[in-house]
Amino acid sequence: MLLIPAIDLKDGQCVRLKQGRMDDATLFSNDPAAMAERWLEEGCRRLHVVDLDAAFAGAPRNHAAIAEIVKRSQGVPVQVGGGIRSLADAARYLDAGVEAVIVGTAAVRDFGFLQRLTERFPRRVLLGLDARAGQVATEGWAVATESDAVELAQAADTLPLAGIVHTDIERDGMLSGINAASTLALAKAVTTPVIASGGLHDLADLAALKAADEKAGRLLLGAITGRAVYAGTLNFREGQALLDG
Repeated sequence: MLLIPAIDLKDGQCVRLKQGRMDDATLFSNDPAAMAERWLEEGCRRLHVVDLDAAFAGAPRNHAAIAEIVKRSQGVPVQVGGGIRSLADAARYLDAGVEAVIVGTAAVRDFGFLQRLTERFPRRVLLGLDARAGQVATEGWAVATESDAVELAQAADTLPLAGIVHTDIERDGMLSGINAASTLALAKAVTTPVIASGGLHDLADLAALKAADEKAGRLLLGAITGRAVYAGTLNFREGQALLDG
């Protein structure tokens, strides 16, 4: 399982939100590309980047910063999400060297769009399922829907996806522990690789997630970490070493 550091971009800076609230942002760096280099030096094998401004605006806003992160990534895969709601948006990122794009809102609004996107870019699209109590939220998590996360994942399971990113919104940025039960329940319901996100706190929390995943049959591709590695409650090298052990 991979430990995947998150770089969330707001106004060109690296920040972390709590439960996706744009008015509750903590600034961690004004140089996102340098932050990416830090995680590369720590041995990360994948980067998770989100354009927060785009998630709310509905169109990419931090493309230049993301292009610089990709440039410095030295071949380490970069997955990007936030406001990708057209084939042109996805193509621009992929042409710039991004490994995979994450699509959430657009896929919930129009499942046909997700089908068309995966047909054009097979294995280079991740479905982003951001949920509260199992129900998907869109528009930067601001809009609740009646879509069930597991049902939507199952509907997409026949598509040539690169994976599914499952985020528990209520835990995201709160350092309250990943919701392993709901994430693994979703992973058991599909064959597509799943990445866990939201709430990872410390090494003990990561160990518990690993144990739960092993008990379930090793279903998770990785776990995204944000505030924990920025606030220092989780050491990245130790975390990846634990997962590799």
